[in-house]
Amino acid sequence: MLTVTSPAVRRTREEKRREGEERMFRLSNNLIGVLNFITFLLSVPILGGGIWLATRGGGTDCEKFLQTPMIVLGAFLMAVSLAGLVGACCRNSLLLWIYLFVMFVLIILLFFFTVFAFVVTNKGAGQVVSGRGYKEYHLGDYSHWLQKRVENTKNWAKIRSCLSDAKVCGSLQEANQSFSQFIQDNLSPIQSGCCTPPAECGFEYENATVWNKPAAGFTSNNTDCQTWGNDQSTLCYDCGSCKAGVIANIKDKWKKIAILNIIFLVFLVIVYSIGCCAFRNNRRDNAWKGGYP
Repeated sequence: MLTVTSPAVRRTREEKRREGEERMFRLSNNLIGVLNFITFLLSVPILGGGIWLATRGGGTDCEKFLQTPMIVLGAFLMAVSLAGLVGACCRNSLLLWIYLFVMFVLIILLFFFTVFAFVVTNKGAGQVVSGRGYKEYHLGDYSHWLQKRVENTKNWAKIRSCLSDAKVCGSLQEANQSFSQFIQDNLSPIQSGCCTPPAECGFEYENATVWNKPAAGFTSNNTDCQTWGNDQSTLCYDCGSCKAGVIANIKDKWKKIAILNIIFLVFLVIVYSIGCCAFRNNRRDNAWKGGYP
């Protein structure tokens, strides 16, 4: 026996289905709106900081080196978050499509950058020096890609300026340690490479950043021995060991960033999935309003 569903029952079912989809639509759009509003708020100080560095005048080379990435990142985050925010709140399918496309590209780029970061930082480590509490670093131990980046004259001039501005050797000068105390100190890679000469040079210790060249001459072929200077603006900033110390520092930071990127990737995939739901529901809502079934 066939059961005939009355038009009133069909309308009730259709209304319930429509209400459920409307709730889902509002939830996905609200989530996208909230997430992009937070991103927009974060972009304001980043963009403002970059513009401030660019316009205040008299900035150091290190600050000028930072201002362009800050402006680009801040402007990018602001534009993407506005597209997602307006698209979600105003139910604009075109803006949501642009937002999702940019998010997809960002996910792909972030994935490849994370893999690349693990690859280029996999090689190289500090070498233990007998009788010393800190390690020494050699440029040839690290990946060729990173070596080329720091050996580039233009790049190194900016990095050197940052090291000088940051006064990375200042704490060693202020410590006023004896030689026996100094050699047991746990120096950072940059302090070891940029603030002290290599142990094999055989320099005589006066203080942490002043080392006298041996009267009998060098017994090592390491070119860093010749590069070293007691002038506090020179030290070993142009040494291969200093460049190696910078790479060792970058390697440590990039590994931490790569781990954070994995977490951020998972978050982006979740946001992208919510955005896809909002886009799909938005198109369906517009179709219903246009008179489609």
